[in-house]
Order: sequence, then C-alpha cells, then structure tokens
Amino acid sequence: MKYFVIVNPVSGRGLGEKSIPQIESFLREHNFDYTLARTTGVWHAAELAEGAARDGYDVIVCASGDGAINEALNGLMRAKKAGHNSVAFAALGIGTGNDFAGGAGIPTNLNDGLKALQENKRKRIDLGFVKGGDYPDGRYFGNGIGVGFDAAVGHEAIKVRWTRGLLAYLIGVIKTVFLYHNPADVEIVLDDGEIIRQRSLMISVMNGKRMGGGFQMAPDSEPDDGWFDLCIAETASKGRILAIIPHFIKGTQKTLPEIQMKRAKKVSIKSLDASFPAHADGEFICLEGSHLTLEILPQELEIIHA
Repeated sequence: MKYFVIVNPVSGRGLGEKSIPQIESFLREHNFDYTLARTTGVWHAAELAEGAARDGYDVIVCASGDGAINEALNGLMRAKKAGHNSVAFAALGIGTGNDFAGGAGIPTNLNDGLKALQENKRKRIDLGFVKGGDYPDGRYFGNGIGVGFDAAVGHEAIKVRWTRGLLAYLIGVIKTVFLYHNPADVEIVLDDGEIIRQRSLMISVMNGKRMGGGFQMAPDSEPDDGWFDLCIAETASKGRILAIIPHFIKGTQKTLPEIQMKRAKKVSIKSLDASFPAHADGEFICLEGSHLTLEILPQELEIIHA
C-alpha cells in the first residue's frame, strides 16, 4: 500500500514540525511505502489530499490538528466526487484539540496513532456537509459545527500561545463570557419537522462527541450511526455560563434546564435578528452568518482507527 502523509508543521504550537523525525523513523522501520509533505498555508492540506487520491495513493495520513484534518477531508471528498473513491484516511493527533480523532475512535497522541496505522483496523464513519456563511457551495466536516458561543471561544483559544488542548479552550471560555454579549435569536428546524425558536447561546451539531479538546458536547454521539447529535443552549447570565461549563467537561449538561439534546439527519439554523459566528471542525465558516443548512452523509469515509 502507498501512504501519503500530510504534516502541518505549525500544528500544536509547532509540535507538527518536531514530530516529523519520529513519524519518518517509524514508517521506515516498519517498511511503509510513503511520501511525506508539509503544508505551507491555508487549504494546502485539501490540495495535497485531493492530489494524492487522484494519484492512486491508498491511504491519506494527516498529522495535524483538527483544522488541517478538515481541509484534508474536503480534498478527499472532492477527489471522491471525481471518481477516486478507494482511498482511506488516518489521523495522527498532534494538534491543539484533536477532537475529530477523539470522536472517531482514533488515538489522540502520536505514539498510539502510529501503532494504529501499523495495525490497520478499518471502519466507515459518517461525514457532515454544511452550506452557508462563507461557503454557499458547502464544506464537509468530520466532527461538528459550532454556532455562537462555541465559535467565539475557538476564536479566543487560538490566541492563547503558551498552552494547548483543554486548558487553552478553558481560557477562551472565560474570555468569551465577558465578550459575547448578544447571542442571536434563531430558528432551528430539524428534519422531523420540529422547530425550535429561542435566543441561543450556543448550538453544536455533532458527528463526533467533543469539541475544544475535551468539552463533551454530545457524549452519546456515534460517528457511524447516520445521525447528528445536537446540543442547544439557551442564553444565560455570565455567572450561570461559568456554572454550566463543568457539566460540558463531564458530559452531564443534558440534565440542565437551559440545554436541549436532539437528533436529526438534516438541520437548518437561521438567525431572526443578529448574525452569528460558526465553525466547522474548529475552522471558521463565518464570523457574521445568518443561515446554515446541514446534512449527514452516512458511511461516507473509511478510516484507520484504534
């Protein structure tokens, strides 16, 4: 088998570049037939993944955080739509959050990720597809969409340069509590016809389980069940938001009166007044959005997992 390894050298505050010698040493020691390429900018991972799929590589390996993984998934799907649909995907978690890996059953550390690559266990998972914001023609995602507070937290977390993972996002949460004053009044339409209208602090539409390196947005979600799991939070006071946060770390937020947990295969989110920020797998799809439509694509991607 031929492996194409995409490394984002700046992932994990520079951990990507530092990890390359270990990755290459492992691949050579275990006789992998591989090519390794570094990303050099935004959307480069998508271009590399699409090109490798078109060139007949069997496995695309993305050593990065969630952002470059999302780009690589979009490149793979672009190649798949052109008929190159036999390639599998693997991730080596060296990023800040590693949430796609954590929700898909892929190891979230480099050592175990390399072992999983060698063991070559396969399964198929769902992907999501979102239209709206800066992507009117759509963008694929593997883990989840965050609208409102969650997206604003990610914007603040990336400014934290001295740490990564859950701690960086916790710092982002604290900063965002005092910055995010005006959540949008939204209309959420689910595919069973249910309509939810409320001023929503946050809407998470999940294929995986977690965001922000450890916030359990949808602890019961399974990435291969053909459903989105939604976590919808009403607006709340600053003090109440801080009191709610530990529930998201433990995954017990469904017991709270401000929280609704739903399941759907198609979702529409429309602002009735103010615009909202939104991200897909941690990558912004809009800072001032007004309408998003999402659908689940069952069993769309073959991955290598633990």
